[in-house]
Amino acid sequence: MINFIPFTDKYSAKFYDLNVVWLNELFLLEPYDEYVLKNPKVAIIDKGGYVFFIEYKNEIVGTFALMPCDDRSYELMKMTVKKSHRKKGIGNEIMCFVINFCKKKQARSICLYSNTKLKNAIKLYEDHSFTEIPLPDSSPYYRADIKMIHYLS
Repeated sequence: MINFIPFTDKYSAKFYDLNVVWLNELFLLEPYDEYVLKNPKVAIIDKGGYVFFIEYKNEIVGTFALMPCDDRSYELMKMTVKKSHRKKGIGNEIMCFVINFCKKKQARSICLYSNTKLKNAIKLYEDHSFTEIPLPDSSPYYRADIKMIHYLS
């Protein structure tokens, strides 16, 4: 069983630490990542967004953020689970939580940017009714080669 813990300063460094591992492993850590990961309060929360941490057996094993795109939609971003805790259903639980949370916030949709090299992630998104939409010319991430959306209403 996992717990979803809203952002607290106590875990702020975990947001950076958990994400920088996969970003450095699979891609380049981009300047935008560096800024957001080091400044989640200013870059996400102060803009009306949310950062959550995933606790499993008293250990923080994952994190994700929801950034408002407009008054009725969110971007799912910076979602990661420690390598040692993957393939245990935590990603599925995160997706269920995200969808229910956004519904409670009366959002219309959830979007995300990803990379097709992340085959397990893309499959997870598809399993939760995310569909590919055209990638805009001005993506916030150089590494992104896919944009997906989940319509809530």
